[in-house]
Amino acid sequence: MAENAGGASSRELDPTPNVYGRRLSPLEIAAGGHRDFVGGLWALAGRHQLEFLVARGLRPWMRLLDLGCGCLRGGLPLVRFLDPGHYYGIDVNASLLAAGWLELEIAGLRGRLPIANLLRSDELAGWRFAVDFDVVLAHSLFSHLPPRWLRRSLVEMVRYVKPGGRVFVTYFERPPGWPADEPLVHQRGGVVSYSDRDPYHYAGEDLRRSAAGLPWRLEMIGEWGHARDQRMALFTRIR
Repeated sequence: MAENAGGASSRELDPTPNVYGRRLSPLEIAAGGHRDFVGGLWALAGRHQLEFLVARGLRPWMRLLDLGCGCLRGGLPLVRFLDPGHYYGIDVNASLLAAGWLELEIAGLRGRLPIANLLRSDELAGWRFAVDFDVVLAHSLFSHLPPRWLRRSLVEMVRYVKPGGRVFVTYFERPPGWPADEPLVHQRGGVVSYSDRDPYHYAGEDLRRSAAGLPWRLEMIGEWGHARDQRMALFTRIR
């Protein structure tokens, strides 16, 4: 069995959580089923992501990688905002990427995104684009993955995020004092998160440990208005 950079087997780091690995049929996609599959809130969530990133300094000339881009719920506003060809997306689910291409066509944005800018990968291997990124967004991605995946991704991102580049990560927060083995109900949205299965919650220490010894500076942004109560963390490449 193949080993990853962190020493764990690919089976132990299976990147396809629960329902998310299911491939949607062409009929489901044509009917718009992909929008509900990724959690709905289609226009709201996409606009919110863009507004947040712009307020945090995103500019059209920057190159952005959307880790776990899915069917481009957040990607459509970003493709429209960024200079042509400056948005990149990667996802494990090929059917969601196909739905994303359909959404681009419907929105009249297909000409702004080269086909090579969307990649299906089991490994979240952003280095395969051979691009130095200014910004990486992982929205509602690590909420489906255990902390060892965040650590592994930060190791890899050193290869393709510029010094001074920024990685924005959303996560369900386990507050201080909450027992590590207890489920947690998030008031906004009603999601129940866990320490050992999808959807995962993270303590602040999990985030700090993920960046330990790596060239990242962590800022706990925290509350940012996410409709289902996910918090935001920022990792800035320091050298």
